[in-house]
Amino acid sequence: MAAGLVYDHGVWIAPVLFLAISLVFSMLGMGGSQLYIPILYWLGMDFVHEAIPLGLALNVVVASSASVTYFHQGMVRLRMAVPFALAMVLLAPIGSLFALNVPTRVVIGGFALFTLTGALIVLSGWRPRRKVESHAAEIVLGIGAGSALGFLVGFTGRGGGAMVMPVLLLAGCDPRCAAATSSVIVAASSLSAFLAHLPGATFHPALATVLVASVLLGSQAGSRLMARRMPKKALRYIFSAVLIGVSVLLLRDALFGGG
Repeated sequence: MAAGLVYDHGVWIAPVLFLAISLVFSMLGMGGSQLYIPILYWLGMDFVHEAIPLGLALNVVVASSASVTYFHQGMVRLRMAVPFALAMVLLAPIGSLFALNVPTRVVIGGFALFTLTGALIVLSGWRPRRKVESHAAEIVLGIGAGSALGFLVGFTGRGGGAMVMPVLLLAGCDPRCAAATSSVIVAASSLSAFLAHLPGATFHPALATVLVASVLLGSQAGSRLMARRMPKKALRYIFSAVLIGVSVLLLRDALFGGG
């Protein structure tokens, strides 16, 4: 549904901000909704009916666009990505039905520490001795990790895109391969979340079009840069810096948020 509201003029700085965010996050196999949604809210959008649906839509665009680039470069491990994404999408609604006697902030804190672990793994260059390489192992990991992560995402009501990368890194994926495979998983899970928020969503057509074009450009630039030209050392520093930033945001929610 189109919005009839007039936003603060500051909202038009969002395309520049989002281009930069999508460029960086597309290199990480993530979409960037962790930043799009609060920025849109701070710039005057209604949180539930405007900021969240539009932020998720942009997440889908970024992750899908990057996935196409990485797929053409032969970097995506589809045997792992497909069952991971399907399990994550299917288990999220189930997780939302369970009223577990675990405070939400405890689970989010666990997410933060897990993401921080992924950042330190990338920064140190550590690789496990045994990697997930066989076809069967890829499928088992995809179903198992996707189910667990999907359940926790549904339980907490938080996006799980930031957790996919650490899982793939712990499984022994090269950072480039992990980012590429994560993009496919994040695209599918983000689409599911977007469709769940679509009823009742309100969009400003002109602004939404500009933002979609902006993140599409950023994601193509970022994914192509990561796939072809980014030095491994620089890539490690970018990966670790962004994952540390995401873990700090999650930790803040765990310490000061509700639940």
